Amino acid sequence: MERLVTTSQAAEILGLSLQGIHYRIKKNQLKSIKKDGKVFVYVDDTNKVYKQEEKIEPVKEENSFNNFNAVIEVKNEQIELLKKSMKWMKKQYISEIFRLEKNQKRIIEVFNSEIQLLQSAFNEMRSIYKPQIEQKMEEKREKNSSGFLSLKDFFILMKRGNKTEQEIKFTIFNAIKKGDRRFIYNKKEKKLLILDTNFEDLI
Repeated sequence: MERLVTTSQAAEILGLSLQGIHYRIKKNQLKSIKKDGKVFVYVDDTNKVYKQEEKIEPVKEENSFNNFNAVIEVKNEQIELLKKSMKWMKKQYISEIFRLEKNQKRIIEVFNSEIQLLQSAFNEMRSIYKPQIEQKMEEKREKNSSGFLSLKDFFILMKRGNKTEQEIKFTIFNAIKKGDRRFIYNKKEKKLLILDTNFEDLI
């Protein structure tokens, strides 16, 4: 008949050590339950099938050595995997560096091509407008060397001082009337010459 006893009682009844009881519970050779944090075992008083000599033998040194070798083997496998992973990462890194360098060369080539196009466009524009600019500068030098200012330029100068056309005409008329030497009026030819000088007093 089965009854429920503690592990210590089961060891005494079955003639086993406490370690042997726990071993057989783990191997499902003994039925057990857990109550209030304690383990209880079902035993049959009439049939003591276990003997004292059936105690669990201690782990042999050979098994320990085999376990140690197994651990070393697993570690070696992990190391090999890490080496392969590092090798792959290094290959990827080199490939990425090569790609970036290739792209950089392409960008530099594009920039150089753009610079050449801009230089060519600049030279073309300069060849077109340089004669015109030189002609304008020559005309300006000639005008300045004559010492006179055109009526048009005088109007532009006065307008910069916020003068209206009526005010400018009145200024010229008063200057001629007062005998301002900057304004020379030829009555016969009806021409007005304006000396290229300072007109700050009129602005």
